[in-house]
Order: sequence, then C-alpha cells, then structure tokens
Amino acid sequence: MGLRPLAGSLESDVRWVAVSELEDPTPFLEGAELVLTTGMRLGGDFPGYVGRLVERGVAGLGFGVGLTHDEVPAELVAAADAAGLPLLEVPRETPFIAIGKVVSELLAAEQYEEITRAFAAQGRLTRAALRPEGMRAVIDRLAKEVGGWAALVSETGEILHATPGTRAEPVVSAVRRRGERFPASVALSGPDGQVVVQPLGGGARPRGFFAVGAGRAFSPVTHTVINAAGSLLTLAVEQGGAHREAERRVRAAVLELLLAGLEGEARAVLAPIGARLPDEPVVVVAAPQDALDLLEPHAFAGPHDGVAVAVVSEGAAERAAARAGTAGVSGAGPYRDLRGALDQARRALQASTGTPVRFADLAGQGLLALLDPAAAQAFSAALLAPLSGYGSRADLIASLRAYLASNGHWDAAAQQLGIHRHTLRYRMKRVAELLGRDLDDPGVRAELWIALEATC
Repeated sequence: MGLRPLAGSLESDVRWVAVSELEDPTPFLEGAELVLTTGMRLGGDFPGYVGRLVERGVAGLGFGVGLTHDEVPAELVAAADAAGLPLLEVPRETPFIAIGKVVSELLAAEQYEEITRAFAAQGRLTRAALRPEGMRAVIDRLAKEVGGWAALVSETGEILHATPGTRAEPVVSAVRRRGERFPASVALSGPDGQVVVQPLGGGARPRGFFAVGAGRAFSPVTHTVINAAGSLLTLAVEQGGAHREAERRVRAAVLELLLAGLEGEARAVLAPIGARLPDEPVVVVAAPQDALDLLEPHAFAGPHDGVAVAVVSEGAAERAAARAGTAGVSGAGPYRDLRGALDQARRALQASTGTPVRFADLAGQGLLALLDPAAAQAFSAALLAPLSGYGSRADLIASLRAYLASNGHWDAAAQQLGIHRHTLRYRMKRVAELLGRDLDDPGVRAELWIALEATC
C-alpha cells in the first residue's frame, strides 16, 4: 500500500486500526492498535506523544504525509526509534480508511483460518475417539494438537494415562483438593506454562478428570480444541455408565448370595467376568446410598436395602470407610458370618455423624447403645406405664431404680432413698402388683433396668 517503515520492528501484532488527531489518544485505545494520524495537532513534544503510545501498548504509528506535513518530522522519527515504536510513513494517495479495510480483511481471514484449524482438530479428535484405545487415543491426540501434554485422571486423583512430559503433581493436587464440588474448569499458570484441568461426567460428582498443559498460554482456538476433547471424553464416560450399572447389579446379586451363605455360588458368578472377592477375614462397611460412588473404586461394593455396602479385606477397611465419611464398620470375620457383620455395620452406621464408627467401639458404650433409641423409649414407656400412672406416687419409679441399683439389697437401697427398709418393702410389693412381675426374677430385673435407663 506504499507504506514506508521509518523506525522500530514490524513484528508487532496488529489487532485494529485507530485514526486520531488527538495529542493523547490513549484514553480511547485498548492496545495493539495501529494508530494513524496526520499530525495536525501535534506540537513539539514528540517524545511525550510517542511515550504515551508505547505505554498504552499500541502496535505502531502510521503518519500520513502530504497534508499537515510534507514529510514525517525528524524529531518524531528519532523519538520512535529511541522508544522502539514501529513508525510507518503513509503516502498522500493512500487513504486511512483503505488501511483499515485491509487490516479488517486480514483479521477476518485469520479468524477464519483459526476456526478452520479448530474444526480440523475436532475432526482428528473425533477419529481418535473411534479407535479401539478410545479415551487414551483422545488424550494422545489432544497432546499433539496443543503442542504439549495431556493426561487422563481417575476421580481419586490416580493418573490413568499420560503422554510424555506430563506434569502430574499440580494435576493430582488440584483433583485431591477439589472437595465435594468441582468447578467447570481449573486453569493453573506458572513459569512452566499453563495447565487446564476439567472434570468428566454430566452428574454432580465427577467421574474422572482430564488435564492438558503446554509451555505457553493457550489461545482461544486451543481452548476450543480442549473443550472439544472434553466433550468426547465425557461422552465416553457417560456411555460407560450403562456398563457400570450392569456391574453394580452383578455385585448386588453377589452380595445377596454371600448373605445367604452361598459363597461358592457367589464366586462362580464373578469368575466369568474376571472379578474376585476380597481375602478373608473380611469387614463390612455400611454407608448412605449416595456414598456408593465413593466406595466402588476402593472396595467390592453394592447396594443393599437402602444403604451402600462394601466388603473389604481387614487391612483396607479403614481407607474405604474414610472415603465414605459417614459409615459403620463391622468386626472382621469369615464370609459365613457376613450377615452378622452387616448387622454390626448397620448399627454402627446409625451412630455415625460424619466420621466412621466401628461396631467394637459402639459395643463398648453398653447394651443400650446397640438399641434403637425410639424403640427403647417405646418399650420403656409401655413397661413402666402402670407405675407412671399410679396417682401421684412417682416415688415408686425412684424406689425401683434404687432397689435395682443396689442389686435387691433392702438396707442399701433404703439408705440411698432416706427411708425405712419396711417402707421400701411395701413400695416394691406395690410395684410388683402393678406390673404383674416377680421382682426376684433376674430376667424381670434386667428388663426393668433397661426400661429405666431408656427413660434417662
């Protein structure tokens, strides 16, 4: 177009053309513009004018000659040369609008080329997804498209597949620090370049992750390619959901066989699909139904009567329970005792409030800790109702408690109550009549003591 370079390098990227005759056009610029001017309002402060443009980050300055100035002022050339600002002389016969049109056409062609490259990359990724390697092939292709590395990561942070040069440490840290919720995408930037981590799966809980990185910041086109890869990987994960559901049904059926004492039949069901049961002694972990996704990667787990049930070897029980958080853990034993172990785990789960509870610890809290609170209170209210409703003689219950606590010793119980032992004998006779029970029977005493403790 007849433009003549006078100063600076022509390597700058031009993102737009701005025409301005202001001494300070920078408030109206964003950066990366080619500024065009005839210099009609420029005074003698050319270094100040050039400095303002450089500070704003303009791509260059085009000076039109033949109107206000017959040639570009030497002072402007010197200032531009000193500041490293690209300076072009625009001849009189080249309209500024013509320059703007050319730049606009070039930008449009560049954007079209980027879109074309993105579509081509998406096509290559799609073909990779159709290969037998599936998700791994997509990861390998993605690394080539971005000129960096890529990795497939499990929901627990384990690297399942990675290309050479993968920076695993920041990826694993990002996944394991995610908590219960993970944003749509995480971008990590540093001196080694940029890393993007995205979750896979359409549900609230990620089914896995993929990561991609390079030694430079990703362009908008590269982000488009990354998102395309994420869509293909997510589709593969969701298609695998049907397979996972079938596996879950098989595990549920195997659990039923084990609970019925049919260990041999259970192993026979698993053999054709290459699965096996954990080694004895085994522990049962019971957790809320929605914790099944957390348990499955680490245990032989399946649904059973509204809870997630995991059967694990004794050494893996602590890790599996920690994954679930709210969980009950049985004692260790053989498969023939699995039904009892499941009952233990369920009872321990009832006492769990966010952290795993072992049945052994629960049993150490006494017999009442093993009973359902509502059932125990209902039993207590029914058994003690004749005493509670006996006029205003509430002292019958207090006397019964002292009598049982003293193991039936009249003197000790009477002294505790501060009454004569004959008075206590009369009260216990009345209690026996109202309840229709023999207080000398150990079984009756045990039931009454449980009822009294349940009222506390």
